[in-house]
Amino acid sequence: MPDWDLGQLRALAAAADLGTLDAAARALHVTPSAVSQRIKALEQQVGAVLLRRERPVRPTAAGEPLVRLARQLDALTEDATRHLAAPRVPRVPLAVNGDSLTTWLLPALAPLADRVVVELVREDQDRSATLLRDGSVMAAVTAERTAVQGCSVEPLGVMRYRPFAAPAFRDRWFADGVGPAALAAAPVVVFDAADRLQDRWLERAGVDPLAPPRHLVPASADFATAIRLGFGWGMLPDQQSADDVAAGRLVLLDDGPGVEVPLFWQQWSLRTQALDAVADHVRRGARAALRGARGPAAS
Repeated sequence: MPDWDLGQLRALAAAADLGTLDAAARALHVTPSAVSQRIKALEQQVGAVLLRRERPVRPTAAGEPLVRLARQLDALTEDATRHLAAPRVPRVPLAVNGDSLTTWLLPALAPLADRVVVELVREDQDRSATLLRDGSVMAAVTAERTAVQGCSVEPLGVMRYRPFAAPAFRDRWFADGVGPAALAAAPVVVFDAADRLQDRWLERAGVDPLAPPRHLVPASADFATAIRLGFGWGMLPDQQSADDVAAGRLVLLDDGPGVEVPLFWQQWSLRTQALDAVADHVRRGARAALRGARGPAAS
């Protein structure tokens, strides 16, 4: 088993995180030459180039596992330090899909706010896997059910999305009912080019998803605002639409099952006390907020 030098690993991870050797040197309080020498020594040990010397610098395929190792060792060191020295608030970077972040996740994590520093990164499922793989985050709430190497995965539950519109929008575009002809003409709000929730619902209704005009609004809260303002109709999760429906700001266009998106919790197989606490609160929040979550909501 290789005898890894923690200083060399930290130099590699700092360069990968910050994009330049100069920035890594400032963060580590050493010279850029020292950072370069530590990375070169690590490359000589493993017999491979670990960092692409471009702007910004990036780890190679051989370097990514060592960047992840450096971050994991830092997490373990931080966990041990909390028990052996003066109290220090641990840090847990966490990737999350936008709708979970806007609805149920923050209330779930709020009780930990004075004990754990949570760094939330809003990313879609593909990017979440990349962040887990390179060690940028320790865990993710994601729609990706396949475990990233070195991680465990478990189901959290299902977010149900249904089609909503502002009352005035419904009256204008669907006065004669929500049929294929009206859906092909009525504007629709989509999150971004990769958002297929609206497309899936249109296809069920027998409508070409490319037929209606599309407004792109790439932020969960603003997406709902655009629907309330009458830009178009769109698919919203039950957790985000309930208050607006009760207040008369939104109306449901169809009382069918909608589109269900399963969510999963992926985390490093390497465990720390802080990560375990975050995972526990995420599970509790999921049980309280998501459909089909296992077990009753925890008190």
